[in-house]
Amino acid sequence: MGMNFHLNRINPNQTQVLFHDGRFETLTNEELEDLMSQMGISDRADELESNVTD
Repeated sequence: MGMNFHLNRINPNQTQVLFHDGRFETLTNEELEDLMSQMGISDRADELESNVTD
């Protein structure tokens, strides 16, 4: 069973993770990378980084 969530970059080193069940967490880049690796998603933080820079 997968977990649904959305990512919202709030500053260069913090991302809000909004879970489908209403919970949310604010994670540093390192914590986000750990979460992504636990869920089997790689390089997602790098994609987000490139989306917020000009």
